[in-house]
Amino acid sequence: MKHMASSMGRGLIAVLLMIMLCSLVLSLLLRFTGLTEASLKWVTVGLSFLSLFIGGLISGKKGQSKGWLLGGGTSLLFSFLVFLIQYLGYQSTFNSSQYMYHALFLLLAIIGGIMGVNFSSHKQTYK
Repeated sequence: MKHMASSMGRGLIAVLLMIMLCSLVLSLLLRFTGLTEASLKWVTVGLSFLSLFIGGLISGKKGQSKGWLLGGGTSLLFSFLVFLIQYLGYQSTFNSSQYMYHALFLLLAIIGGIMGVNFSSHKQTYK
């Protein structure tokens, strides 16, 4: 159980670091170019999907088993963190489009976790 929590924590940290790095790059693009927020909407969504997938991949690779559970747990931790920030900071809950995005985050992180277990170096050979 402790190993699973550690793996999900590493995945969550990876997700948060990737999202912060992408936010920095996108904000610099918005500041120093003629791009608008509307023109980068789908880029932002794609980068967030990629971040959750990679976070699930990292948690699955570190956990080496039950990748679907590790990836799903990583995504649920991220969604819970976003919900807490939104609810406590802005006094609002998720709307229907946010539920859809977080469901896709969950699906992508689960797929990433499954792939991460398959990419892990802990392979068993069966005879």
